[in-house]
This record gives sequence, structure tokens and C-alpha cells, in this order.
Amino acid sequence: MATKEKPAPIFVWEGADRNGNRKKGEVQAKNSALAKAQLRREGINVLKIKPKPKPLFGIGGPKKKPITPLDIAIFSRQLATMMKAGVPLVQSFEIVGNGHDNFSMQEMILGLKAEVEGGNSLTEALKKYPLLFDDLYCNLVQAGEHAGILDSILDKVATYKEKSEALKAKIKKAMGYPIAVIVVAIIVVTILLIFVIPVFDDMFKNFGADLPAPTQLVVNLSQFLQEWWWLLFGSIGGGLYVFSYFKKRSRKMREVLDRIILKMAIIGPIMEKAAIARYARTLETMFAAGTPLVEALSSVSGAVGNIVFQHAVDQIQQEVSTGTQLNKAMANTNVFPSMVIQMTAIGEESGALDTMLSKVADFYEDEVDNLVDGLTALMEPIIMSVLGVIIGGIVIAMYLPIFMMGSAI
Repeated sequence: MATKEKPAPIFVWEGADRNGNRKKGEVQAKNSALAKAQLRREGINVLKIKPKPKPLFGIGGPKKKPITPLDIAIFSRQLATMMKAGVPLVQSFEIVGNGHDNFSMQEMILGLKAEVEGGNSLTEALKKYPLLFDDLYCNLVQAGEHAGILDSILDKVATYKEKSEALKAKIKKAMGYPIAVIVVAIIVVTILLIFVIPVFDDMFKNFGADLPAPTQLVVNLSQFLQEWWWLLFGSIGGGLYVFSYFKKRSRKMREVLDRIILKMAIIGPIMEKAAIARYARTLETMFAAGTPLVEALSSVSGAVGNIVFQHAVDQIQQEVSTGTQLNKAMANTNVFPSMVIQMTAIGEESGALDTMLSKVADFYEDEVDNLVDGLTALMEPIIMSVLGVIIGGIVIAMYLPIFMMGSAI
């Protein structure tokens, strides 16, 4: 079994540049000799170099945390800003990397720096980290390198990533709130059935009379849960695992689920508008970077986040490659609203397709935001009412025999 390679250590150095100015900083290399050689190539005469001391108890230094898409967006923005300011790419990597508070990001950025110093292009360096930089990101950077506008492209990539993550956050907000409340409700009801209802059950056994139907139902449910809780929760856990397993591996199942979601009363419009926003934003970014339309559509296909729209984009790509106009190809899919098609047509006729697509993306991102806020406001009273009915029903069922005894007396 292959062992995981340890990250290269970081060395602290002091020295002077070609003009004799005193410099100091940090460099990552496998050993001090390689670190000195790397600094000499950068025009630094090294006077002192030593391994960077490890902070006591791990406090004070950069911490190793997972790299998130938002980290990549911020990194892209920092790199674009430095390149626009005239800072060379390699030096930009060193400044951004050494200043990062996440060791995972620092390690990745300095790894990119080493690749570029070794003669690779930035695109080739990014492809060494496929889990962090997808094909869309690499294609955009490659277009920027070929056109000599890498700083501008990185700025567009950063904007795209930021807006994409903001849209994902809105979708999670729409789905997360009701799920969290439902989970809390299940936990509360489970605690009542397992720990509270048995106390009433022992008391009712001394009554010597038949319990009312609602009370008997709750008691039977409590007894079943106490005896077979492991089977119930095991079945739920196993069902969720099987569902997740086949959802990841079965494209047909994902397609069926995506179609069902799009037809749902409240969630469907949110997911549809989110897919349209992703489509417009991704295509706008690719087209503005100078990527040919047919090639751009192949990247858009994997970014829309819904298989129904993915099929539509694949169909659009096939029709556009045979000479069909983009707006007509979009109309043939029957999944895009007329407003989107008309704005695309205007963009094609005026030669400002990227501008029109940007307006479409902005509009639908705002629509998703408004729908999510409306959904949250709508779900709150509905969920509270359902919780009140369930928990209130259990409480009433438990006190019903006591009320009946009081009326009999």
C-alpha cells in the first residue's frame, strides 16, 4: 500500500536581493539545500536559513482545514488583484500562500508555485489538483493564458465562484430549515414515546378499565418503539444508505428524482430558477473569456446541477454545432422560459450575448433569493402548526383517561 507523502517543510530565511536590500521570508522545500537553490534562482543571496519552528501545542500557526469552494474563490480574487498590480505570478503565489491561515491552502498554493517554477503553465499546475479545480476552472484559466488576459480571467472566475457559492447557500437554506425542524420534531416525539409515555402506562394499568382509543394507540406505539427501536432506526438508516448509494451511482435514479423535484409545488420553482441561473452564469463567464460557444456549452452541461437541464444543454450543444442559433436551440428543449430565450436572441443579434446572459443570471439569482425567503416565511407557521398538532395530540391522549375519570366521579 502506498504511503501518503508528507508535505515539504517550511524554512525561514534572511538574505539580500541583487541590489543589496535586506529581505526575509519563508519558503517550502524538501531540505535546506533545495530551499537555497530556489531562492538563488529568485535572485536572493541567502545569509541565514533554518526550519520554521513549530508553535507550542499547535497554537499560533496555520491550521490544516479542508479547502472549501469559497477558499478557492478568495484565492482566485487575491491572485487576480496581485497580477493586476503587476506582481509576477510566482511571487503572487508566495505572498498569498505564506499569508494564508489554512495550512491546506498554504500547501496547495506553494505546490502550484513549485509547478509553475518548474516550467509548467498555470493550467497544467491546476490540473494537479482535480478535486479543487474542475474542468470549467481549468478551461477558463487556459483561455486566459492563451489570450494573455490571465488577470482578467481570474477576476471573472472569482466572481463566478462567489456567485455560485452564494446560490448554493440559498438552496441549502431553502432545504435545511424544514429538514432541521423535522429532525428536532422526530427527536422530541421519540423522547416522549420512550421515556414519558411509559410513566403514564404504568399509572393506567392500575385503573382497571379500558383506555380510550387515542390513548391506547399512543401506548401501543410507545411499547413498539421501546421493544423494536433498533429495528425501526436500523431500517431508516439502512434505507437512507441504500437511497444515497443508488442516487450516487444510478444516473437513471438521479434523473427521476430531478424530474420529481422540478414538479414539486414549492421546491420545484426554486430548483428550476437555480438551474437557469447556473446555466446563464456559467455560459456568460465562459463566453466572456473567449471560449467558443460549442466548447463552452460542454462545460455548462456539468455545472447546471440538474440532469433534466443537463440533457437540455447537451441537446443545445448538438444543435449549435450544426449551425442552429443558440436561442432557437434553447427553445427546442422546452425547458427554458420565453424571457430567457428572448434575451438570448437579443444578445446574439446585438453581439452582446455575455451581457444579456449576465442580466439573466442576476435576475434568476434574485428570484431564487426571494423564493427562499418566501419559503422560509411560509414554512415557519406550517411546521409549528404540525408540531403543535403532533405533540399536543400526544399530551391530550395521555390526559384523556384522567379527564374521563374526573367526569365519571
